[in-house]
Amino acid sequence: MYFAALLARTEDGWEASDTELLDNVETLSDLADLAREAAAEDDTVLVLIEQEDAWFGVVRIDGEEDPRIYVSDAAAAARSSYGEILLTDELLGREPADDPDLDALDLDGTEDGEDEEEDDDVTAETVGSGEAVPHGPVGDPQVLDDLGVSEKELKALSADALTEIAESLGASEVLETVR
Repeated sequence: MYFAALLARTEDGWEASDTELLDNVETLSDLADLAREAAAEDDTVLVLIEQEDAWFGVVRIDGEEDPRIYVSDAAAAARSSYGEILLTDELLGREPADDPDLDALDLDGTEDGEDEEEDDDVTAETVGSGEAVPHGPVGDPQVLDDLGVSEKELKALSADALTEIAESLGASEVLETVR
């Protein structure tokens, strides 16, 4: 079971809204746009995502800055559709996937007639497999430092992480209204 919520910081505190990410979001860019729409001006917005007892993720959007992401267990998140949105190549320390249009061109320097099929299979298997996804946390563990949740506290969270984060932010009541 998944739970996802947006917490938008306002002059009066935090405002929460729940969201059906799968209906509205296919990429991290879509998620950032959704979060920015929930923000009053360029205030901070947190996207909190949790898969029951498996992993949680925090995405922080501050105005037009790039999203900052923390995922508690990348390997567990990689097995979920929400996790796939958060686990970008950059977050995992991988080279970005090749542009499919460029793959169609013969830019690797091989001569016509050479068999490239074996190399392509290895690349696809490595990129598409979960082997490159580490077990444990990935991302920015200091994503909530200035909001009262230290790196050490964030890494120690487990079962009901989103509730604990919301309590630290002073937003537990507004989060519970959308849970």
